[in-house]
Amino acid sequence: MNPSEFESLADAMLERIARVVEESGAECYCEPKGSGVLELEFADGSRIIVNRHSAAQEIWVAAKSGGYHFRFDGSKWVDTRDKRELLAALSELITGQSVGAVVRR
Repeated sequence: MNPSEFESLADAMLERIARVVEESGAECYCEPKGSGVLELEFADGSRIIVNRHSAAQEIWVAAKSGGYHFRFDGSKWVDTRDKRELLAALSELITGQSVGAVVRR
């Protein structure tokens, strides 16, 4: 895939993530941070950062539990290690980080 196709697909997914997070009622604040970066902030101040990585043509996710790389397989974004779909993986990460924020309070 060429760089422009990647950026278009990745940006569409970042917009979808922001919309899904907002509509889900997840206990975090979702905010775009510049081109290709989305930040989810939790009550305890922790964050999940989702960004497009153009050089690798991947979407990267940084969370308390670690870093994850997702590559487009022609139909969906999948984790390069365990093949989980991006939205499913992100849902688990948000739930895990939300629970951690509540427990610490």
